[in-house]
Amino acid sequence: MSDVVLRTRGRAAHITLDRPKALNALTHEMVRRIDAALAQWEHDPAVETVVVSGAGERGLCAGGDIRAIHDDARYGDGSAAEAFWRDEYRLNARIARYPKPYVALMDGIVMGGGVGVSAHGSVRIVTERSRIAMPETGIGFVPDVGGTHLLALAPGELGTHLALTGARIGADDALLCGLADHYIPSSHLTDLLTDLADLPVHDALERHVQQPAEGELAARREWIDTCYAADTVEEIVDRLLARGGPAAEEAAETLLAKSPTALKVTLAALRRARRLGPLERVLDQEYRVSRACLRGPDLVEGIRAQVIDKDRDPHWSPRTLAEVTEADVARFFLPLGERELGLAAGADTTEEVVW
Repeated sequence: MSDVVLRTRGRAAHITLDRPKALNALTHEMVRRIDAALAQWEHDPAVETVVVSGAGERGLCAGGDIRAIHDDARYGDGSAAEAFWRDEYRLNARIARYPKPYVALMDGIVMGGGVGVSAHGSVRIVTERSRIAMPETGIGFVPDVGGTHLLALAPGELGTHLALTGARIGADDALLCGLADHYIPSSHLTDLLTDLADLPVHDALERHVQQPAEGELAARREWIDTCYAADTVEEIVDRLLARGGPAAEEAAETLLAKSPTALKVTLAALRRARRLGPLERVLDQEYRVSRACLRGPDLVEGIRAQVIDKDRDPHWSPRTLAEVTEADVARFFLPLGERELGLAAGADTTEEVVW
């Protein structure tokens, strides 16, 4: 049985991620199946809307299958993980440029790769249950699946805060950060799906969109923008500690527990993403960074500590921010020659989705 369920209902085609015991974490096979379905439906006049959702009660998707990445990095040659990322990032780009409404139900947990299959869509729906995050620095990795593109576009330095700390946000904060478009109570989702079978997306949304409860980030913008505008992670931590207050101090403590290398590479990736422009260029950069992470010590150690052994005690190498040099960071962005992802070279970034 496939871990992706495909079906059509009226004018809408549905993609359901169906690994509820693994919180619908994406495997390579799932990525390929979703991509093939989107390619087919793009040219099917009977399909006017595509809807993506997750099976089970816990959420849309917790990310990629990081156990498989861990095993490939530790016991293999890394080629399986690289092939997975190559296809996954191409899928992210397809979703972002999809010519038909792509409706993502970001209900429950949406992290990492789950953000990749949802937040690039043209209609992104959050609920009171939404918990959205890019938590990669906690496993010695860097936000990918176009995450550095999305977070670089967030207002002020909110994206920097989310990328470095891996903080989970709810519906209102997701709307503020540009990671979602509409809030609909989870109790309305079944009726929304019924309406999408018969109605254009705009008409279906009008029946259900509401205002979410107030989030946390808007009230914290002043100190977030000030602290995270610093040029280095060390200075960000210093500013957070000097600012004082429980939220800023908690953010500083969170950063000091993350992989020092991942933090510095993430900050550099975000700042570069702001200058790169289109998503495809950022995905090309993320592919370089992901491959470099695969060959460093922190990704394997981070997954071991958080997922395999679950001792929550990673031993990062280097151990401190001060030990991570500019040269160390620069190596993550080195060109790959013939092994580049190459999305930007063949991308048409002018097309807009109209519905």
